[in-house]
Amino acid sequence: MILRKITLYLFFSVLVTSSGHLQAQNKQKNPNIIFMLSDDHAYQAISAYGTGLNETPNIDRMADEGAIFTRATVTNSICAPSRAVILTGKHSFINGKVDNIQPFDWDQDNFAKLLQQAGYNTAMIGKIHLDGLPQGFDFSMVLPGQGNYYNPDFIVNGEMKRFEGYVTDITTEYALKWLEEERDPEKPFMLIYNQKAPHRNWQPAPEYLTLYDDVTFPMPSNFYDDYSNRGRAAKEQEMQIDGHADWGIDFKLKEDPDGKPTLMLNYLKRFNEQQLKDWDAAYEPKNKAFLEAKLEGKELAEWKYNTYIKDYLRTIKSVDDGVGELLDYLEENGLAENTIVIYSSDQGFYLGEHGWFDKRFMYEESFRTPLLMRFPKEIKPNTEISKLVQNLDFAPTLLDYAGVEVPNEMQGESFRNLANGSSTEWRDAAYYTYYEYPAVHMVKRHYGISTERYKLMHFYYDIDEWEMYDLEKDPQEMNNVYNDPEYKKVRADMHVRLKEVRAQYGDSEEMDEKYIQTFNSYMDSRK
Repeated sequence: MILRKITLYLFFSVLVTSSGHLQAQNKQKNPNIIFMLSDDHAYQAISAYGTGLNETPNIDRMADEGAIFTRATVTNSICAPSRAVILTGKHSFINGKVDNIQPFDWDQDNFAKLLQQAGYNTAMIGKIHLDGLPQGFDFSMVLPGQGNYYNPDFIVNGEMKRFEGYVTDITTEYALKWLEEERDPEKPFMLIYNQKAPHRNWQPAPEYLTLYDDVTFPMPSNFYDDYSNRGRAAKEQEMQIDGHADWGIDFKLKEDPDGKPTLMLNYLKRFNEQQLKDWDAAYEPKNKAFLEAKLEGKELAEWKYNTYIKDYLRTIKSVDDGVGELLDYLEENGLAENTIVIYSSDQGFYLGEHGWFDKRFMYEESFRTPLLMRFPKEIKPNTEISKLVQNLDFAPTLLDYAGVEVPNEMQGESFRNLANGSSTEWRDAAYYTYYEYPAVHMVKRHYGISTERYKLMHFYYDIDEWEMYDLEKDPQEMNNVYNDPEYKKVRADMHVRLKEVRAQYGDSEEMDEKYIQTFNSYMDSRK
């Protein structure tokens, strides 16, 4: 009898506690927010986009249960500037973070600060790639710079600490820990969950080191692009898989084909004994077979492509696992209905298209970025949105959902009404800038606009060249029609629209020159 009474007491205690927790959630009017941002995750590598390259069942859940944006784009396709745009809702030339080299000013407003001031409990966990202590967060646990895949350091509220394990798993673990143990349950929360993967140099988790070993991926149809009918920018880049990728960093060889030690050895110094044992068991037999085969020509190019794409996709498998864990947590704790979840990347990435890896160009693969969103209260399942939403729009959108006034200085627009289907009104042109030249990968400075059908780009600094593409007829952007007489009127219209958009956002040739000068001054100071 006594045991039965204790059991009933414990049962009803749990029931009351659970009921009270759910009641608190139901009373909460402001939605919770989880903003998931991965690094260099190409939309082509999310199965919801239908490319058939790999499977991402957990990320796909957000498309099945919410919205997928099929033409989301970035304003500047490079890591730190993109993150600065996301936080501030301002173009790079306004927030000042135009490249990966120069500093970011944390003192300016960002959406996390505004949510925090409005009563949200805020946290950032993972990669941010912006120097300085993040502002606007009650808790921050961020990687220094690019961070490491294995046994990474994190800056936890300003204090550097090392964690044993794999960075994607650690980021997920501590995001869940904050949600479960450290957030204030009486407040709405906003969690920025930033994964390092799939950023170069693509070191997979121990459990996925041999994933895809039995698969040969077909190369993109334009892998052997010779860049004919395009200008110098496409021809003079340094991001070709078969030509510029590194034997150690990218292909995981400890010694190159000439027997010289590679930079991979530096990364392996971080591994513990078991990690190194697992790594060598996975890679050494494959590398030995490659070196003995002495491949040349197209056989060598195919080996390089498959080695690259497999490691890239292996790191994404861990990212997808983490997304699933967070979505499951929301479901299991009665939080899913009132939580906005967004999955995106700081930009797109080339997966062999034009023969490239990396990003930077305004061509589609790096200009576009994945964007999936779930909010059961407002967004219907299987919603598809093709409007030119940009990373510039994240800040005003999240502030809109939270009922916080959007500052006039923010240049983006809320896409809430697009997502809930109450409006189809949206911008007709997306604006883009790129500044980091001359520098790694040697992608020339350029700016441009894209409409739903056409794209106009101007490459400048050491050249003065224009390119224009008809995305309907030429989705792979192989044929520059800028000087084609048939497109004379389109070209004139695009120039007018470009001039208008530049003026609208406050960009100009004077701003171009300003950032050339600041770049040169900064590089001179480092000599």
